[in-house]
Amino acid sequence: MAKRGGFPGGMPGNMNNLMKQAQRMQRQMEEKQQELETKEFTATAGGGAVTVTVSGKKEITSVKLSKEVVDPDDIEMLEDLIVAAANEALREMEAASAEAMNSLTGGLGGGFPF
Repeated sequence: MAKRGGFPGGMPGNMNNLMKQAQRMQRQMEEKQQELETKEFTATAGGGAVTVTVSGKKEITSVKLSKEVVDPDDIEMLEDLIVAAANEALREMEAASAEAMNSLTGGLGGGFPF
């Protein structure tokens, strides 16, 4: 006769394995995050007139402007191009981050259903 109140099927051992897997995944996620923080992502706007580089830490590290785009009478266009290039570089960084996390979580994206 089976005892009541226990964990049928050796649940404590399975739970231990699950905890080890979770810890390993946590370490891998931290390593991927550190790896991403060392990368740079570059995007351009205006046909290459503006180039913006961002780090994996979401910091703008470089802005380069071609001489042709610097028009004192049209500062607004230059501002728009800088914003567009910066936003695109940030999107590239976010996409790389999401891809790295999906490779670890098997597509769950960290949004566990429990």
